[in-house]
Amino acid sequence: MKQWNGRKSMICLLVLFTALLAAVTIAGQLYRTEAMVTDFSRKNMPPCFSHPFGTDWMGRDMFARTMTGLSMSIRIGLLTAAVSTVIAFFLGLLAASMGKAADGLVNGLIDLVMGIPHILLLVLISFAIGKGFKGVVVGISLTHWTSLARLIRGEVLQLKESQYIKIARKLGHGGFKTALKHMTPHLIPQLLVGLVLLFPHAILHEASITFLGFGLSPEQPVIGVILSESMKYLAMGKWWLALFPGVFLVAVVLLFHLTGEMVSRLMDPGFVHQ
Repeated sequence: MKQWNGRKSMICLLVLFTALLAAVTIAGQLYRTEAMVTDFSRKNMPPCFSHPFGTDWMGRDMFARTMTGLSMSIRIGLLTAAVSTVIAFFLGLLAASMGKAADGLVNGLIDLVMGIPHILLLVLISFAIGKGFKGVVVGISLTHWTSLARLIRGEVLQLKESQYIKIARKLGHGGFKTALKHMTPHLIPQLLVGLVLLFPHAILHEASITFLGFGLSPEQPVIGVILSESMKYLAMGKWWLALFPGVFLVAVVLLFHLTGEMVSRLMDPGFVHQ
């Protein structure tokens, strides 16, 4: 009963965290229009009852802008993490199932990507694509797959020694076909956990390159733009312009991280017997 209660509590927390992230995403969409509304009669208002996060130098409501920015970050994180997971899955299978030449090629590509400073490579790709939404998505997707690809490769190498895989190979199935058809069900837990754990990295890097001016358009109410614009007003005492967006960005990242950790533990067969 104690073990079951522990798992049940973790599942309840997982549902709660997922609901909170979904609520932020939906709220951002609902406040999207309001986040762009300017009213100079209420500019630079500190936090109050009508504007919990205050207003900026154009009279825009910071609560609406923060929710909209977080919603955009979550959606970009979901998209880029999914693309990175697919890339890692196929390259990991390819490296472990198609012989030494494919393995060497994929490992060389992984070393090349990991050998370049992460944020520098992300900025270069985003700038080459043309910045904006497309540049951010492509840049993050092409730079966040390496660790998961190595994990998938290691799992596939272990599964290759299984008896049923050897029988499938003797029956004439090709290496990649065997891996894709017979190993994929065993890789789903790793892929799911990897997908969730990629979210916080994707969100932070999206905010980082947008803050540096190589990401999303300055006209969009996204966290990177909000934090970048607020820097020039902090010296004037407008602390709320950076505090609330920054704190909520960290909170969302922590929620994703904790969600990934809980999914990893729940899918670990050994956790049931602890």
